[in-house]
Amino acid sequence: MDGSAEHGRHWQDGVRDGAPFGAAAFVLAVSFGVVATDAGMPAVAAIVMSALVYSGSGQFAALGIVDSGGGVGAAVGAAALVGSRFLPMGFALGPSLRGNRLRRALEGQATVDASWAMAARGDGRFDREYLFGHSAAQYVPWVVGTVVGVVVPALDTRALGLDAVFPAFFLAILAGEVRDRLRLGVVLAGAAVALALVPVAPPGLPVLAASAAALVGLRGSR
Repeated sequence: MDGSAEHGRHWQDGVRDGAPFGAAAFVLAVSFGVVATDAGMPAVAAIVMSALVYSGSGQFAALGIVDSGGGVGAAVGAAALVGSRFLPMGFALGPSLRGNRLRRALEGQATVDASWAMAARGDGRFDREYLFGHSAAQYVPWVVGTVVGVVVPALDTRALGLDAVFPAFFLAILAGEVRDRLRLGVVLAGAAVALALVPVAPPGLPVLAASAAALVGLRGSR
């Protein structure tokens, strides 16, 4: 089984459908670039991070920990926990990709939440070419937006409202996850863990502990 575009959804279709997501990615990336430089991250580091990590939630989680005084280890751990959702997504996508394990792993790096969901056919398979086009339409604006955020010195986070994009982004993710009482309970438990640790734990540890608790809670609910 492979990901050939049997249903007529080619990479051009993915680029077209991914354009609105790309516009949103650009705005969010500008916010990331501005906030990253305000937090003291070198411009080159912020751009390289966007080019290699390509994960809004992971990058903002890591940035939030560093900005609060946390260490690199805690920041990397938080980003890894936030990005752990890509593991089951990758297992589902794998059979629709081509080549040996290494090639499929490389192709799987194009996966982001929106492209993965939009490329799904509904029968357990994915349109491979469509996935690539959809992700590319978001990746380019993400990197370019980061460049704009770190290079243009006149950008003011508060004047443009970019400082609100960061928390609003995570609130949107949270709202999408809380679909039932069980998940709401997991979210509240994670928040309680974080709030309990903030006064006594080093920066970054409360986020790691809360994320780990949420993962355990969600896994135990299945």
